Amino acid sequence: CCQRAVPQAGIPMPKSNNQFFDPMSTLAVVMGGGQGTRLYPLTKDRAKPAVPLAGKYRLVDIPISNCINSGVKRAYLLTQFNSASLHRHISQSYKFDHFTHGFVEILAAEQTLTDSSWYQGTADAVRKHLNHFLNHRFDYFLILSGDQLYNMDFRKVVSQHIETKADLTVATIPVQRESVCGFGIMKISDDHRITQFVEKPQEDTIIDSLRMSSAAKEQLRASLETDLYLASMGIYVFNRATLVELLDNDLKDFGKHIIPRAIEERRAFSYVYQGYWEDVGTIGTFFDSNLDAASMLPKFNFFDMTAPIFTRPRYLPASKINAAAVEHAVLSDGCIINRAQISHSIVGVRSIVGDGTQLRRVVVMGADYYESGESIRHHQKNKLPPIGIGSHTRIEQAIIDKNARIGDRCIISPAGKPAHYDDPEQRFFIRDGIVVIPKNGIIENGTVI
Repeated sequence: CCQRAVPQAGIPMPKSNNQFFDPMSTLAVVMGGGQGTRLYPLTKDRAKPAVPLAGKYRLVDIPISNCINSGVKRAYLLTQFNSASLHRHISQSYKFDHFTHGFVEILAAEQTLTDSSWYQGTADAVRKHLNHFLNHRFDYFLILSGDQLYNMDFRKVVSQHIETKADLTVATIPVQRESVCGFGIMKISDDHRITQFVEKPQEDTIIDSLRMSSAAKEQLRASLETDLYLASMGIYVFNRATLVELLDNDLKDFGKHIIPRAIEERRAFSYVYQGYWEDVGTIGTFFDSNLDAASMLPKFNFFDMTAPIFTRPRYLPASKINAAAVEHAVLSDGCIINRAQISHSIVGVRSIVGDGTQLRRVVVMGADYYESGESIRHHQKNKLPPIGIGSHTRIEQAIIDKNARIGDRCIISPAGKPAHYDDPEQRFFIRDGIVVIPKNGIIENGTVI
């Protein structure tokens, strides 16, 4: 299913303001995700939230930056799979002074004397660390996903939660009918109380029953002929006591188990989000979201300094461009671009692009380090290219992961190939019609893909 949200003016919310919000009353938990199989091979060696985004960021920077910009400066990140690079990024990016009383800390899955199992779901992950969370003083518990692209002021969400005297608030966004099967869909009353919730409905009769009313669509300024539905964004606010009570069982997942029960038994309300939101769950959505950053008017504004996106400070030199032709592209810090042609592409940190090379609709993630002269000579003796993209190479519709070595006179394109394919030698993969060169991948001189 398509998972792009409908840009909209939004349903007017119950009157709410930030006077109810005390940043120290809220504790945030970011879910680090499972194996991230839909983003493979980008998740082969890293957790999903650690996947690079828009040249210099990581996916996890989005929810953490939203927290910081909203005044929520106490956040835990729950991890389980391939978490080493994510741990390193968090430790190098988010440091608060002694007077801020803030932190961003990793809580990895761990075995104890009473439980030796891994996380069995989102709710189970929170339950396993509940003793850590309850050591803090807070009234509201904010649960976030680590693989979404959006800009939300959580002060508004928590303020509405307080004003409506909710036990649980679920952030929602209107989506079209073709997207319904990929989301938890709910109906709300005029006061935004949730009256019905169905996780990923499939039957037409059930889907029809979840349609937004004509009055609600008029408030959205949307076409009355277009079916719209309220989809859960996987963003929840719980009262402290409510969360403890709802987790006093063996239920494993918030979306499948906890939320449906809470809607029946508790005061559950919807916060209808107004703005751009993307669930970056597949190679296709990840690719499109990255390239959107290079468009004339991106849907997500990384240049909005009222809500900046924070990441690791690298102290790299400014990028150097030697007579290149660049059109609709994002060039990150520390790059060296020779006489190349780059269009509709993202060029990540420390990228090196050779003479005569053409990049069209390419996401280059860059490199973790500059290769030394000794390393370059060593690889050349073995007829292997240096880190970066060589000369007179043409690449289109592709993702080049970090530290990849792309040789001279190569051609990389998905044209004429199946939408899903694994190279027997693991040199490349094709997902959603996009060629992916994995991290540390090697494409020798003259290779045609």
